[in-house]
Amino acid sequence: MLKHKDHFHGSDLELIEKTFGINKEDITSFSANVNPLGISPKLRDTLSARIDAITSYPDREYTALRKSIGEYIDTDYSNIIVGNGSTELISLMIKIRSPKKALIVGPTYSEYEREISLGGGRSRYYPLKETNDFVLDINDLKGQLTHDIDLLVMCNPNNPTSSSITRRDIRKILDICKENDIFVMIDETYVEFADSYTSINCVPLTTYYNNLIILRGVSKFFAAPGLRLGYAVCGNNDLLKEIEKKKNPWTINSLAAIAGEIMFSDTEYIEETCTLIHKERERICNELDNISDIKYYPPSANFVLVKILREDITSTDIFEAAIKKGLMIRDCSTFPFLDNHFFRFCFMTPEKNDELLEVIKKNV
Repeated sequence: MLKHKDHFHGSDLELIEKTFGINKEDITSFSANVNPLGISPKLRDTLSARIDAITSYPDREYTALRKSIGEYIDTDYSNIIVGNGSTELISLMIKIRSPKKALIVGPTYSEYEREISLGGGRSRYYPLKETNDFVLDINDLKGQLTHDIDLLVMCNPNNPTSSSITRRDIRKILDICKENDIFVMIDETYVEFADSYTSINCVPLTTYYNNLIILRGVSKFFAAPGLRLGYAVCGNNDLLKEIEKKKNPWTINSLAAIAGEIMFSDTEYIEETCTLIHKERERICNELDNISDIKYYPPSANFVLVKILREDITSTDIFEAAIKKGLMIRDCSTFPFLDNHFFRFCFMTPEKNDELLEVIKKNV
């Protein structure tokens, strides 16, 4: 049995291996939220030919990489800054803005609160309500955006709820924040998986709002967490210059920079990913509709949050039943506002998804 303190992140395969005696190579992680297609075939076929790049320092400005990103997300590359994963950029932005009191829309990724705390600030959560399927109530949030708040943090689509906010509603939030001198940080790690990408992608808003920064990366959609390549989009040139000034040089190695250029141009892989996730999201939700003792919350991203409706079964029970089959889900009891009846899993290949669905059906 798991102890209460034993909860696993999608990257904890070595710990899982030790705890359960299962070879990590035999574990399918439904917890990491990573593209099941693996890395871009174009990247696999061409990166090795560029190996000599490691004999030179990368371009300090990463111009070619930023231009590739700019073409991919349809924005001016001068508004893009790259970093060693989005975590580096979150940390730098918080150090520069030095927020004293941040409002975080949650439950969500814990790194935001941690970085704010390390920077000497305090955080409080604005809770997404289960009664509203964890969809943000814009009018209610507006009442919380007061002058004592100097940073608003949102993940869109949100992790772990998979709920999303439209660009139109984000604009309403930004207007209120502008009036109250609140800076807004939006993490769009999962936005590329969304069917509603065009309506929730907030990159176009960076042209009009200087109190906004958007974070993205390659860990999830491009299945490349080991590259540690993240980027931010911001129309506030003064802030970008300050981040660049405080940022260590060459935090992205030459091969990671080249890999980014290749991945962002692999349109066939990008389209194939979107098609797979769309089909599996729709199919899995239809399957979950037929399981009476659970409730799921309509997903926008490549994962879904599920609640067990039986009191005698917990998320730990489902985790253990799944891991014994080599399938790793995310027990969500450690997220704020969730308890031990919530778990999350991402969409993998149809065959693996069917294996997990069978475990859920047999154990709830």
